[in-house]
Amino acid sequence: MSAGRIPDGERQRVLRRLRRVVVKVGSNVLAGAEGLRPARVRALAADVAALAAGGCQVVLVSSGAVAAGAGRLGGRKPGLAWRQAAAAVGQPQLMAAYARAFARHDRGVAQVLLTHADLADRRRHLNARTTLRALLAMRLVPIVNENDTVSVEELAFGDNDALSALTAALVEADLLVVLSDVAGVHSADPRVDPKAVRVPIARADDAALAAAAGPSRSGVGTGGMTSKLAAARTAAAAGIPTLIADGTRPHALARALDPAADVGTLLVADGDALRHRKHWIAHTLRPAGTLQLDAGAERALAQGKRSLLPSGVRGIEGRFGVGDCVRCVGPDGREVARGLVAYAAADLDRIKGAHTRDIERLLGWKGADEVIHRDDLVVVADGARVRA
Repeated sequence: MSAGRIPDGERQRVLRRLRRVVVKVGSNVLAGAEGLRPARVRALAADVAALAAGGCQVVLVSSGAVAAGAGRLGGRKPGLAWRQAAAAVGQPQLMAAYARAFARHDRGVAQVLLTHADLADRRRHLNARTTLRALLAMRLVPIVNENDTVSVEELAFGDNDALSALTAALVEADLLVVLSDVAGVHSADPRVDPKAVRVPIARADDAALAAAAGPSRSGVGTGGMTSKLAAARTAAAAGIPTLIADGTRPHALARALDPAADVGTLLVADGDALRHRKHWIAHTLRPAGTLQLDAGAERALAQGKRSLLPSGVRGIEGRFGVGDCVRCVGPDGREVARGLVAYAAADLDRIKGAHTRDIERLLGWKGADEVIHRDDLVVVADGARVRA
């Protein structure tokens, strides 16, 4: 597994300019079958407090509520309802443990519970960003967790891995740190292959990394290496590198962020960062429908960074409203782009294939000339990577 053309000293360059960091800590680090491990919580708080004292703002994305609740409820049981109940029992315990640990360092904490819908809705997305920035300005440590008690998608953030990447983009962090129960990304799954070696640095979009990913095996966490690599790719799309390291070691965060230490795997971003709004469109929103484009429109979007006009739309799938996110596919069905539509599905069905000058005649009114303006459009390159 090669690091490619990553410049020498890239790790040191990243770690020496940190002003804002998002730290994700997994259930496997914080809890076991018996519940929370207080010593781990205290060690993490000490490291975060030291970072904050040095002028670096820290947002903590913490799993562990379900595991904490399971300890109180006599062990884990199957089913979404039980997991949500365990989260309801465990979340206050988790926050109380953090509050006690940070109080030792004269540092306050604040609870921020999110769901995917919170980040997918533009107004709530911006409100969450404003709240997090306000908490950081007050020298508090925001502790973010998925709102498991109301989530209807079986902890869809993958033990908070995806949530941590979206949070890093939300606050425009310089680095995402993922503390897990493994020492980083390896050439193969180290729990299966004893000859596996750690990869010190690589590009987040390195396809060879996926072969090394393995599922969570502890029975405590829900996110394996696959979800961590996916989170790193999401963060990289916003220009944010990710450091995956072993959080079970004493003062793991301090060691991971030491520029002189060779700890974990640094996954660096490749290419230009998406603007914040386009990152939100590409990685947070869930498409409500699909637009089928002709070959000319496909070329215009993929090569020319153009807006999508009604004339280039040949078919429509789904029921969506103005401002919803939709997929744009070419004649071969491959996704070309996604973006926010200026017309609802029923209206767009009436003007598809038409010239912009005919919109008012066909609808009796006219909104925008474009179906999707280029400022609301994100191109999907090579069927996978998303770029502005």
